[in-house]
Formats: sequence, C-alpha cells, structure tokens
Amino acid sequence: MSDERLLSTFLDLVRIDSPSGSERVAAEYCRDALEAAGCRVWFDDAAEKTGSDVGNLIALLPGELPGTLALSAHLDVVEPCRGIEPVVTEGIVHSAGPTVLGADDRAGLAAAIEVVRRVAESGAPGPTLRIIFTVQEEVGLHGAKHLRPEDVACDLCLVLDADGAPGGIVVGAPTHYTFTARFLGRACHAGVAPEAGVSAITMAAHAIASMELGRLDERTTANVGSIRGGRATNVVTAQCDITGECRSLDSDRVEQVKADMDRAMRDAAERFGGQVELDWNLEYEGFVQPEEGREMSVVVSAMCDAGLAPWTYLTGGGSDANVLAAMGIPTLALACGMSGVHGTAEQIEVADLNALARVCVAAAVRLGESGVS
Repeated sequence: MSDERLLSTFLDLVRIDSPSGSERVAAEYCRDALEAAGCRVWFDDAAEKTGSDVGNLIALLPGELPGTLALSAHLDVVEPCRGIEPVVTEGIVHSAGPTVLGADDRAGLAAAIEVVRRVAESGAPGPTLRIIFTVQEEVGLHGAKHLRPEDVACDLCLVLDADGAPGGIVVGAPTHYTFTARFLGRACHAGVAPEAGVSAITMAAHAIASMELGRLDERTTANVGSIRGGRATNVVTAQCDITGECRSLDSDRVEQVKADMDRAMRDAAERFGGQVELDWNLEYEGFVQPEEGREMSVVVSAMCDAGLAPWTYLTGGGSDANVLAAMGIPTLALACGMSGVHGTAEQIEVADLNALARVCVAAAVRLGESGVS
C-alpha cells in the first residue's frame, strides 16, 4: 500500500509545473504532505536572495533516539517541464509528451516524503528526521548556497539526486569554476583597411586553440561552451564573448587548469594588441568522502537491509551535496534510479523508486541503532 502511495505522490509531483524560480506550488504540496505526516515545516529566506517565488523548505520530524538524519532533494525541474503528463508502462514511468519527466528530482522529493510517512506510522523509536528541499538547484545550486547552518544541522545528510540504479553512493564530486571572457579589439572595414583593425574573434580563437580542453585526466575536465561575436563579414570584429568552465576532483589540479585557461586568454589579447575582460566564478567546491567511517557504514548497511548491493563512485557533476559538504555536513549523494535526465527520454522504474525509499528508511533505523549523540 505504501509503495502505491509513493508512486501516487511521485506522479502528483511531476504534474506540477516547477521550472527554476517558480517552485512555490510544488513546495506547498510538499509542505502539506509533510505537515500531515507530523512534521514541523518552515521556509527560509532564500526567495529574497535568489528571486524564486518561495524559499527552501525545511521540515523536522522529532525522534526519540539520538541523532538526526537529513534527506535532501530539490524542487525545480529543467525545461521543458511545463505540462508534464507521466505514463507508466510495464513498471517504467516516462513522459507522454515532448517534456522531461522530472524524475530529477521528483524521485528525491517523493521518496523523502514517503520515508517520513513510514517512519511516523511505524511508531518505532528512531532518530530525528530533517527534510531539506531546495530551490534553483538546476541553475547553479542557488537555494542550497543560502541555507542556514541551523536549518541543516544533522549527523548524516543523504542527497537524493543522482542518476543510476539504487545502490550507488556518490563519494566525491568536483570543484567547479566557470568563466565569461570579453575580448575587445578595434573595428574597421575588412576589405578597405583590415590592417587598421584588431579582431576580437582572432584573439578568442587563438585563446581557445591554446587551451587543453575535454577530459584532461580521470578526475579533471575543461570546456569552452559558447562563443559569440561579429555583425557583418566586412567588419573586423571589435568584441567577442566566450564562456567556459573547468572541473576537478583534485583541488590543486583545478586551480592549475583555471590558471592555464586564464593565461591563454590574457596572452592572446596581448599578442594581437587587444584586451580581455575576465570574470571567474566558483560555482561550488568539491568533496571526497572517505569510504570507511560511521556515515558510510550506516549507508552501506542500509543498502544491504534494503536488499541492494552497494557500490561507490565519483562523479564529474555537482549537486546540493557539494554545498552541504562544504558547510561541514557529513554528506553522501544516492543514486535514485532515474536515467536520461535533462532530456525527453528521461524515465524511472517504479521498483527503483520503491528501493530508494526502503534504503532511506533503513538508514534512519541504522542511524538510530548507532547511538549517535
């Protein structure tokens, strides 16, 4: 019966339009469900700081045993996410139309809500449960970056927002930098007096050609994502903008790659007699969790209790787990069963959704048994 309720909650959530910045209706649905299960629920002030129409949702279900388990997921969904109609075919949920399904991260939301319901209904002593549902995760982890320490305090936080089959445990994610660069040259007629001009496109092209891009090693990547400039074939271009990024699980390595990319752009501007305006932004810090220790023991044991074979992996992507780990919260991200995320082929197996909820309930039991104080 509770598995059917979990699926129903998931289907309800995916039908709610919730692009980044417009999460209020989804947040209110979650608030009502969590309050009905016995939680105290509140919203923080992230709306004022991010521009969303609601803040991060925080909920607390007090427990009788020491320790606090936090479950985190995000409220927003990538476009196209308006008018999603989910279809269940042979145990697999997918979108009926030209939209994403929204399993990223409706799977996490629905599972967390169901965990609270099951723990409350069991009547068995357990640890305190904390729920953290953030806004604007998909556009830069903005909601998580404005969480207050007192709202996320816990002994273990499970971020329910990784693709792949349940059983997967993300133990590391990269530090991520992005940049915007504006190359400034001098315009002139390309046919009459090209020697009088300074081409911003030439500077940008030389800079990009000088960079090492793609997979630099097993833990490091770099990319130029966009280039824009020029207005006519007969004009030497005076301005060209490019954007890019670098990521690495090694904090020293990412700083080295960032410096190399920065130097390539500045050298190109100097070589051709122009200028470059550079803006670097630290999107999030990386983390690598030890594969031994109390937190991992709790989760691995919970996986086994739920009938899953646990496995660990490193990811090249970021999530709210990066922000929470940087705040000093013991954090692990769990695979939720979703696949094809951020595309119209996104899907999730109902059995995987059920497995995710079982793991989290088992984690609460294991944390309570560990005697954390």
